[in-house]
Amino acid sequence: MNAYRQAAEAGDKRAMDKLGVMYEHGRGGLPQDGAQAMNWYRKAAEAGDGPGMVNLGRMYLNGQGGLAKDDAQAVNWFRKAAEAGDARGMANLGGMYANGRGGLPKDDVEALSWFRKAAEAGDAHGMTDVAIGYLNGRGGLTKDDAQALSWFRKAAEAGDAHGMAALGVMYQNGRADCRRTMLKR
Repeated sequence: MNAYRQAAEAGDKRAMDKLGVMYEHGRGGLPQDGAQAMNWYRKAAEAGDGPGMVNLGRMYLNGQGGLAKDDAQAVNWFRKAAEAGDARGMANLGGMYANGRGGLPKDDVEALSWFRKAAEAGDAHGMTDVAIGYLNGRGGLTKDDAQALSWFRKAAEAGDAHGMAALGVMYQNGRADCRRTMLKR
């Protein structure tokens, strides 16, 4: 913890975000302190750290760390993170478009665009969201169980619990040609 604090106080933006995480969850001998977490996330975000931007956006989204719920500020920070190349920021921005929050229009095509960018950047949640697009024919996609299955598998392999559960449901319900797809693996 001392190393993170020293690095954060010396201006290391990744250490600022990590120190925020430690305060948010009460790790490393630090008390759980949402206000301190938000303070370090803000410092990291303002220094240009993508995960710090995402964490600060999440704090605004949920009204944590002494902040009032503010979807517009959440969108602002998710967009900054996404534009900085942060995959989690991309997925979160997609979610805001999918739900029409933070002053954004409900736009499944724009949402899918961000989910796909997140998925291609390795974000497991983005992979699940792309799979859902194929499963339900959303965001300009045609319903395609085989593509949905493929994306749910990628999400599951990347550790996304929703992707794992959806993959299991698809196998259980016989959606797509699971037998052939499993043999190709």
